[in-house]
Amino acid sequence: MNVVDTDIMIIGAGPVGLMCALLAHISSVDAVVIDKSHGPLEVGRADALNARTLQLFEIVGLFDELYPLGKPCNTSSVFKEGKFISRQSSWWDELEGCFHKHFLMLGQSHIEKLIDEKLKRLGAAVVRGTTATDIQVLEDHCLTTLSNGQMVKSRYVIGADGSRSYVRRRFNIPFSIVRPQIVWAVIDGVIESDFPKVPEIIVFQADTSDVAWIPREGDIDRFYVRMDQKEFALEDCLGKINRAMQPYRLEFKTIAWFSQFSVKESVAASYSVDDKVFLAGDSCHIHSVNGGQGLNTGLADAFNLMWKLNMSLKQGHATQLLASYETERLPVAKSVIESSGALVRATKDGKETTHAENYVRIVKEKAGNITGMGIRYSRDDQLVGSRLHDFEITEDDAIKRIYSILNYSCYSLLIFSDEDKPTINVPEFVRVICVGGKDSDKSFKAKDPPYKNVALLVRPDAYIHEVLDLDQLGCIENCAL
Repeated sequence: MNVVDTDIMIIGAGPVGLMCALLAHISSVDAVVIDKSHGPLEVGRADALNARTLQLFEIVGLFDELYPLGKPCNTSSVFKEGKFISRQSSWWDELEGCFHKHFLMLGQSHIEKLIDEKLKRLGAAVVRGTTATDIQVLEDHCLTTLSNGQMVKSRYVIGADGSRSYVRRRFNIPFSIVRPQIVWAVIDGVIESDFPKVPEIIVFQADTSDVAWIPREGDIDRFYVRMDQKEFALEDCLGKINRAMQPYRLEFKTIAWFSQFSVKESVAASYSVDDKVFLAGDSCHIHSVNGGQGLNTGLADAFNLMWKLNMSLKQGHATQLLASYETERLPVAKSVIESSGALVRATKDGKETTHAENYVRIVKEKAGNITGMGIRYSRDDQLVGSRLHDFEITEDDAIKRIYSILNYSCYSLLIFSDEDKPTINVPEFVRVICVGGKDSDKSFKAKDPPYKNVALLVRPDAYIHEVLDLDQLGCIENCAL
């Protein structure tokens, strides 16, 4: 039997599995990725990248290609009976250390196609039309049997295979699902309407806030329609849209995607098996689409997990480091379920003011999750465990941002000082970046950086691992990673 030997076996090539594969390549780690589909997604599913995802895409060189394809959106408006009620975007305006204070409205298919093509060019194409039929966890490796007859020997396995994950079921990881009995329709298409088309999220309220108009890339618009019934036709959805938009009218010239979903909420009881098999994305957490957190949370899983696997492979097995994937990401998933659950229930159970205004109030309260910028891995108020703030730097008079010079394959030691760099010895997986003031002689200069006269050891996923006084740099070798 044909046996393929690799570092990481990735099961599932949705956006999370594809991102895991790309991050593996960036880290010079071998990976095999399989998927039952015969190509990337064409239409539908997720529709927005949040501010944190845009920062992470900057690190791995995806930002410049994707950003022009999407439509920035940071405002939510509420209309009732054809009359304007409110417009808010304060939760974006208040973000610190963030350049892109908005969602980028962009269909999931664009992300999948871009990464899929990159993997092909890198000689790491997805093995399509293939599933896993068995996974064995052995003493020093995993052995995955594929439906094409191959077997893959790997150090690690990642299950990024969606809410019905074979990997999760194979290892009997509990995944208890809560169903709030809320049913939605979703329609993507090109519209005609006498309501002015604007790049805002608009919630229309009739007797409930049951219609949300989401701007999308190009000529496409999306509508979410709460249906309160399991069986319905497209005409039922269109009728409900027009009832909520009265006295305005809307019709679809073309429809690209029409689907329905029942809200489900769950977090896997465990994210890993024996520090060898890991779950990511929908395989370990599912929730309402409200707030646009599903895709973004899954991508953040990938960014959190892959550098840890890289360090384990290159620097030796680090049980504590691998265990931190679950201890960091599982609480995030629970908080996402809490925020998205509050939003979806507000459309049905809101009792304060109007339903739509109640919805917008919850968005503001849960902005840390929704923008992605409030996610941190420490409960105290110190910098450790918080995201690195983005800021402008210059290199040879060229204006850049700090995120554009970070490297996902290694830690970054950022030294903020005008003084000469002290003599320090750092491990091979730490890159030193000195940032001086605007009048300094450093290669990188910043006019007003958010950090001064300090050194930050920054993880590959751009979270701060350690804060050091400049006179402590001599002991950087002993810093626990």
